[in-house]
Amino acid sequence: MTVTATSTSTSAATTASGASTAKLAENFDTFLKLLTTQLQYQDPLSPMDTNQFTQQLVQFTSVEQSIQTNKNLESLISLFQSSNLSNATSYIGKEVVAASDYASLDDDGAAWTYTLGAAAAETKLTIYNDKGTKVFETTGDTEAGRHDFAWDGRDANGNALPDGVYQLAVTATTGSGGDIDTGIYIRAKVDGVGVDSGSVSLVVDGLAIDPSQVVAVMDMTQTAAATTDTDSETAN
Repeated sequence: MTVTATSTSTSAATTASGASTAKLAENFDTFLKLLTTQLQYQDPLSPMDTNQFTQQLVQFTSVEQSIQTNKNLESLISLFQSSNLSNATSYIGKEVVAASDYASLDDDGAAWTYTLGAAAAETKLTIYNDKGTKVFETTGDTEAGRHDFAWDGRDANGNALPDGVYQLAVTATTGSGGDIDTGIYIRAKVDGVGVDSGSVSLVVDGLAIDPSQVVAVMDMTQTAAATTDTDSETAN
């Protein structure tokens, strides 16, 4: 994924302040021309009241200071975005566990991890498509703690559903019908980073994930090396 949104966002902000500065300069020139003309043709016996145009000059100065403040804020935002983007690129190529109830369905199916805050009398797992329509439902584990759930991408009638993004909902209840706290996570490799409306996101399995949703990061290179070493020891 090519990241181009950062420069676009920054350029748009810079253009906005630049246009404001140009407009202010144009209005100030017009004001000076009108003031000069009024001074030329004023009645010497009844000169103009200077309070009015003095107040207008003060207003122009105030607007100019506001525009300059906006420019400084835009510069800070640009630096902040660049810093966040630079930090986010360190995730690329690594596997992460992120809090998300959305996952991508492909030929290998879709997978989530869910947690139960306490033992449940009943756990229900419901999957929805991108239109919010329920496509599959089943029961889940009831023990407290972490559980993995893999879905083969088929509906209740066994029909294969198209690849895309699907949402998992987990509801767990006690024997008396009380709700139990649940959490839903996905685990996948970070393929890239992007910026949308000034917010940096990680591209994980085709999904945009906020870095704040990441709860664990694994170095796939080290994991692969460890697996290879284990296999070699087993073979020996």
